[in-house]
Amino acid sequence: MSSYRRWLPAIALAVLSLTWGYTWVLAKHGLAYAPPFAFAAERGVGAALALIVAVKLSGRSLQLPAPGQTLAIGLAQVSGFMVFQTWALVEGGPGKTAVLIFTMPIWTLLMAWPILGERVRGKQWLAAASTLGGLLLIIEPWDMHASLFSKFLGLMAALCWAMGTILIKRLRSTTPVDLLTLTAWQMVIGAVPLVLLALLVPERATEWTPSYVGILAFMSVASTAMCWWLWIYILDRVPAWEASLSVLGTPVVAILSSRLTFGEEFKTGEIAGILLIGGGLALLSMLGWAASRRNPVAKKPIPEPS
Repeated sequence: MSSYRRWLPAIALAVLSLTWGYTWVLAKHGLAYAPPFAFAAERGVGAALALIVAVKLSGRSLQLPAPGQTLAIGLAQVSGFMVFQTWALVEGGPGKTAVLIFTMPIWTLLMAWPILGERVRGKQWLAAASTLGGLLLIIEPWDMHASLFSKFLGLMAALCWAMGTILIKRLRSTTPVDLLTLTAWQMVIGAVPLVLLALLVPERATEWTPSYVGILAFMSVASTAMCWWLWIYILDRVPAWEASLSVLGTPVVAILSSRLTFGEEFKTGEIAGILLIGGGLALLSMLGWAASRRNPVAKKPIPEPS
């Protein structure tokens, strides 16, 4: 059983990367039926409702945990992230500009050291260099034709995600909050600004076709509600910088699924980037496995309240 539990974060990360990666393909289809800000709001509200139902069905309390910190997490990781991500899509299209949000590991790496005291050591730097180098080859920041403003929006989305990551780690290091309840409240809080923005920004009406309802249901329940819960679960068990680097499997899945779905050709830089990210993630896994063999009794996370 202990061996099985040891692999749970890796299994959660694989599900997260596969789901979020394919979400980029579904988002392209969803935006054909709904305008960007309405799409973000409808997705946020659907995810909040799904999480509230999950909390109630599991018998957990819906009491707001650590109100001030949960408010900050919801505004940064849900509202800020989704607003800037959606705005980047509007300004620069669903190409490389939006992929700039995956510079999140860089900002998390920079903030985790002074704020959380998490340091990258020894061979971990090689894994970090490999994954971040692969990301640069995929994004190709030297060959981006989008406007400076759209690049800024993509980077702001990455910073919001990184800040939310740091806030969650800091909260869980001091306060025993239930992960599912925390995820539900961050989504409820984060959905409010999304709804207000969708009401204030003039856009075309959403086309409520069966296809769109299916896309919205998957993106609300699976890629938003479930995946944000998995993300908090992963953060609770590994360092913030390691979780952030590991999530770079998502753009790899996004590129592979997009190329296979739309029949697009792979570029040499993309292939090299995918190999570097894959190699870096494999090295991270090997280092984690070796550490668990040396220290079989790992430090347990703060227990969730019953």
